[in-house]
Amino acid sequence: MDFDEVFNLLQNSDETDRIEAKSAAHGIGKSFLETVSSFSNEPDLGGGYILLGVVREGDARSPKYLVTGVASPDQLQNDIASQCKQCFNIPIRPILKAVPHPQGCALLVYVPEANAHEKPVFIKAKGVDEGAFRRIGPSDQVCTREDLDLLYQLRSKRNYDETLIEDASLADFEVQAINLYRFEREKIKPDAPELRYSNEDLLKSLRAFRTEKGMTLPTVGGILLFGTQAALKRLFPMKSRIDYMLVEGREWITDSDRRYTALEMCEPLVTGIPRLTQQIMADIPQVFALEDDHLRRKDNPLIPRKVVREALVNALMHRDYRVSSPVQIIRYANRTEFRNSGYSLKPQEQLGLPGSITRNEILAQVLHDIHYAEAKGTGVGTMREEMRKVNLSVPLIESDRSSNLFVLTLLPHHLFNQRDVEWLASFKEYNLTDEEARTLIIVREKGAISNAEYRTIHAVDTLTASSHLRRLRDLGLLEQKGRGNATFYVPTIRLVTPDITSGTPDITSGTPDITNGTPDIKAQIRGIPAEFPPLPVELIKILQTTGKKAPAKKVKFIITQLCAIGPLKLPELAEILQRKPDHLRKRYLSKMVQNEELEYLFPESSNHPQQAYRAKKL
Repeated sequence: MDFDEVFNLLQNSDETDRIEAKSAAHGIGKSFLETVSSFSNEPDLGGGYILLGVVREGDARSPKYLVTGVASPDQLQNDIASQCKQCFNIPIRPILKAVPHPQGCALLVYVPEANAHEKPVFIKAKGVDEGAFRRIGPSDQVCTREDLDLLYQLRSKRNYDETLIEDASLADFEVQAINLYRFEREKIKPDAPELRYSNEDLLKSLRAFRTEKGMTLPTVGGILLFGTQAALKRLFPMKSRIDYMLVEGREWITDSDRRYTALEMCEPLVTGIPRLTQQIMADIPQVFALEDDHLRRKDNPLIPRKVVREALVNALMHRDYRVSSPVQIIRYANRTEFRNSGYSLKPQEQLGLPGSITRNEILAQVLHDIHYAEAKGTGVGTMREEMRKVNLSVPLIESDRSSNLFVLTLLPHHLFNQRDVEWLASFKEYNLTDEEARTLIIVREKGAISNAEYRTIHAVDTLTASSHLRRLRDLGLLEQKGRGNATFYVPTIRLVTPDITSGTPDITSGTPDITNGTPDIKAQIRGIPAEFPPLPVELIKILQTTGKKAPAKKVKFIITQLCAIGPLKLPELAEILQRKPDHLRKRYLSKMVQNEELEYLFPESSNHPQQAYRAKKL
């Protein structure tokens, strides 16, 4: 990319995993070398861009970047080239470009990703333990021992599922799984030569085991695909587990007195995928339809079976099996989430296009052979097409490199039905486009939306998505949270309760005490101090309709709004929200302070006897 492209992305998305801005007012400094190391080391990032002579201004909600220029750009380029050559364990050759600007000359530095056999790249003066960095989100972080182990392992150019397992043997393969593979393969290609092989030769042809240095050992992929249940629990107790959960409501349940239904599965993928697909489909509501002759009734699942199967296979085939955590399928009242460790190796804007990049070649080949997965690289495209056919939102995708997480969400909600049209009518004064209207519906259902999800839904680029989301923010319909790659947007009071602020004249008629914040209202909402400022009408309405089982996002929203009006103590918040103080502190307040959404009234002493919480000022 050229300077303008990088600068526009910086301006619209803040610093990201691939873009860093530095003023370089006093030279490049040690942080520059750390960023060079992180861009060089981060697997599959493809390197990154550093803008020098650029400074950040504005608040955390709406940061702006200005070009200030650098002194002696020629000398600075020479310093960069020299230090990149001498300060690391291998020479780094960045691409440097001076860019004239009215405020002064800026520099665009592109740092390529190092070859696998050259990693880890570290600052020699600090040594490998303290001088090797990874790019995690918009930050440079010192490599942990696990990070270094990963970089050393990647030198072998062998995927993790090809790793041999010393504590396993051919006896750990499940005959039933092998037979099911034969059955499915024969339906697709009856003359496939591998069908004539013995079980041992078949497994060898599928790279389920390998002979190396005189030892015949199963591979990780082989056991995951065909291993016995006993072998899976012994070797991969968490990596092979799949948790399927049915949750009441729209939010994750944390209260111990609220239950959810859970199914834990641990079996080879060849037999487990069809079994779990069937289970998920059995829990999806059916919709009535008539066959072409208009006489025969047919009940179709709200979400097509092909979409569910592909979402499940995607989570299992592309997950990072180095991480010891189960795949989770969570069905809420209004959506189903497929969550797996392992960010997408394919750029998010290319998901759905032909071509595949996979972590697990053994798994991918076998699952494609028996058509559990679509043709390589077309799975996301297939899901989008099938969802559009039945007038559903396309799958929402979140791929987070910093947390190494991939989440695919299916919304079983038909867009622009009669209820949606009536709801959207309350926003007619904003002259919303179809894309903006669809976005508001999805935010209403899901509770939040990111730039990446907007791009997925509307097939636009990053800058267009940022521009559209900022417009909805400036209209007061969305509120911006986070920064950089972690930026997302949540509904405002205006969006949650459109009838309250839409200007309808009779909304507050007969209830003057509500708008005035009189003692009568404070008495109805227990816990509000007598000296507390008057509450907005919309907030009072929300408080009056919020029960003990309100969604977590709604509770956080109320806390933020209350504490923005004035500081409140823990007992007061607990009484207002009808929550136990300890639960409220652990579940919400402590995390909100940690995330800088709230702050202590007495920050120097967290245990101050008059301690209270107030909204963080930006």
